[in-house]
Formats: sequence, C-alpha cells, structure tokens
Amino acid sequence: MKPNEVRDRRRRSRPRADGDDQDTARAQPSIDSEITWLLHRAAQRMRAATDEQAEQHGIRLRDHIVLSAIARYPDLTQIELAKSLGLDKTTLMLQLDRMERMGLVVRHLDPRDRRRRIPECTGFGHAVRARVAEASASVEASALSDFTEDQVRLFRQMLFTIIGDSEDKGSCL
Repeated sequence: MKPNEVRDRRRRSRPRADGDDQDTARAQPSIDSEITWLLHRAAQRMRAATDEQAEQHGIRLRDHIVLSAIARYPDLTQIELAKSLGLDKTTLMLQLDRMERMGLVVRHLDPRDRRRRIPECTGFGHAVRARVAEASASVEASALSDFTEDQVRLFRQMLFTIIGDSEDKGSCL
C-alpha cells in the first residue's frame, strides 16, 4: 500500500472534528447485511412511523399495541395480557393505570377468580385504536408500495414463519 493510501484510509476511519463522519454511509445496512440487522432497522423505521401516527391521536405506540391486544383478545386477564405482550406484569399494570386515567380502558373483576382483573377497551379506546390502526395501515402501505401484493403476502408469511407461534420471552414493546 502506498503512503498516500494509508493516510487516506486512516483519515476515512476517523470521525471528523466537525462531527460529519465520512464513514456513515459505510455503516448503513446493505443488501448483503445480516438479516437480523436488516429486520432491526426495518422495525425501527416502521416503529417510528407508527409511533408518529399514535402521537397524532394523543396516545403512544405502546398504548396502541396494548389496546390492539385487548381488542383482539378481550377475555385475557392482566397477567395473561402481560405474558402475551412479553411485558413484566408491573410494567403493564402501570401502563393500564395510565390508560385507564385517559379513558381508554376499564378493568373488571374476572368472574372466574375475583382476585384477577380483565382490562377492556372503552368506546373511546376502541375509536382511538381504530384511527391509529387506519393511519398505521396507510404508513405500512406506503412503506411497501414498491412491492406487489404477492411479494407483501410472501413477506408477511416469511416474518410469521420466523416469529413462529411459540411463547416468546422477549417484549414486543
């Protein structure tokens, strides 16, 4: 390697004093990147876009996810809901407390065991969740607009296969 090439290489590998890192483009994912990294970056981008939609409707993304889970599985107890979302039960209880104060959910005693509580979406909670879901679907459609319906269906199938249907200890929130 020639001296100029070594100097240039060293210069490129160091961040610039003005904070403009010339190597930023090389740190970005490419088509050859690890699938885990690509999935992570795609999830970051979709999460940010969906979070923005939720905030425009006065809630957080986590609120939307919890509301969606409650709407889809209405008879889950708080503990069962926490497990299905991969959340610590204390974290979910605090989340539900806040959502209850906002008028998004109410909690009822479980008729099978009065020590347990079942969260339920209020009419307001259902309406907000539906508006965020519609806005999020629009964001998702925009993100996938370069793909055919068959490609999107295959992509969903691939993601579902990767996720599987077994209990996951990680949080989706």
